[in-house]
Amino acid sequence: MILDKNSAKKTAELLLQINAIKLSPESPFTWASGWKSPIYCDNRIILSYPKIRNFVREEMARQVEVLYGRPDCIAGVATGAIGIGILVAEALGLPFVYVRPEAKSHGRQNQIEGHLEPGQAVVVIEDLISTGKSSLNAVNALKTSNADVKGMVAIFTYGFETATKNFEESKVQLHTLSDYHHLIEQAAETQYIKESQLKTLMEWRLAPNQWHP
Repeated sequence: MILDKNSAKKTAELLLQINAIKLSPESPFTWASGWKSPIYCDNRIILSYPKIRNFVREEMARQVEVLYGRPDCIAGVATGAIGIGILVAEALGLPFVYVRPEAKSHGRQNQIEGHLEPGQAVVVIEDLISTGKSSLNAVNALKTSNADVKGMVAIFTYGFETATKNFEESKVQLHTLSDYHHLIEQAAETQYIKESQLKTLMEWRLAPNQWHP
């Protein structure tokens, strides 16, 4: 869900500007899943651009407070959201932890790194939502540790139906700074893409797992 349409379009503009999101309908990318895609997103690039990094930090911190009040802790999903999660926690003056995909096989065998008290209110920070499975895996780890997970704020989502279903079934509230709809709208308005490319991008979004260039 988008909280602020203007912020969504501004976020999309900045992500396109620094190539954190690339649109290439003519020369599609291949995702790790094997899907062919005209879009590729790597939001970790944000950390290399101070002004854009600061915008994302402040906007995520603002939305956390608007949506959930002031939690006890911020949790980042490893590894993509560790950096931005720390920035959001710093902006809010809150403790920070991060959640691994699975527990370590050595040492203290932690899945959650950092200090988290049982019952503490936590907001999870994520960089990108595709199917939502890895994000919800982190939420489940926090709940298993008796954290009170208020919800999740992410930078960007493709808006796949399967992700919406996964979050609804898990009863986890998800908000994102921007999404595929606002990205394409912004790209079209600024002539970042041509009208012929717009058709391809919209076709992919309807059935991404079956799309072929």
